[in-house]
Amino acid sequence: MSRHPEWIRVRAPSPSEADGMRAMRDLLKRRRLATVCQGAVCPNAVECWGARTATFMLLGDVCTRSCQFCGVATGDPGGTIDRDEPERLAAAIDELGLRYVVLTSVDRDDLPDGGAGLFAEAIDRVKERVDGILVEVLIPDFGGDPAALDRLATTDADVFAHNVETVRRLTPALRDRRAGYEQSLGVLAGLSDRIGDRKVKSGLMVGLGETRPEIRETFADLRDAGVDVVTIGQYLRPNVRSATVERYLPPAEFDEIAAVAEAVGFDAVVCGPLVRSSYHALSAFTQSCAS
Repeated sequence: MSRHPEWIRVRAPSPSEADGMRAMRDLLKRRRLATVCQGAVCPNAVECWGARTATFMLLGDVCTRSCQFCGVATGDPGGTIDRDEPERLAAAIDELGLRYVVLTSVDRDDLPDGGAGLFAEAIDRVKERVDGILVEVLIPDFGGDPAALDRLATTDADVFAHNVETVRRLTPALRDRRAGYEQSLGVLAGLSDRIGDRKVKSGLMVGLGETRPEIRETFADLRDAGVDVVTIGQYLRPNVRSATVERYLPPAEFDEIAAVAEAVGFDAVVCGPLVRSSYHALSAFTQSCAS
């Protein structure tokens, strides 16, 4: 018997998608880069890699935080960073011929600026090297440091995202003690205040025990913080050490949740069982710009 319901199953790659995935793996290995598709055990890796797209993960693949829903390795990177990573990233994106990319990173509490400087440099290098490219950044909270947000806001990124992850009540049990619901709302509001008419985005997981009123409250909090685009997806347990799934929501419930989010007033809503933060990111950006 499958551990997931029918609507959660991920199909096997077609021959052309498999070729795309091999090409992406080869490129990542050659450029010494990581993707969130690998580290976070994303269910959409087949679809995205088959289409030769990916969300690139900066600042290594070891996170200093330990959230109960995440499959990324936790540890102490010891303050080390790879100064050449921004150039290798820009070269890889140029080689792939991408027009829209998502850049994210692990939390790096071991660094004085949380890694904001290298993150911003990576955005700058990509924008300089690839004409016309659209860049979405999915940032950690940087401990709520205003200077880090200032540095990111000086870049030419087109979309600024930070995930609230879960509802207020469940945050203490699921997120690292250095994170927080209010801190994430503060980061989102800080971004909104700094980036003019560029888009702010956030993501929420469901299936962890939240209630429908709590989801509605989270949507209202996100809109009050200036969020334009929201993603909602089913939590899938990445390993046996992670939080258990309380419930698998059927597709009809995701349709209902999407309707609630749309009524709250977001410019774009991406909602479904396999949705993740960067899933259909380009179409969400296009929709939000048309609103």
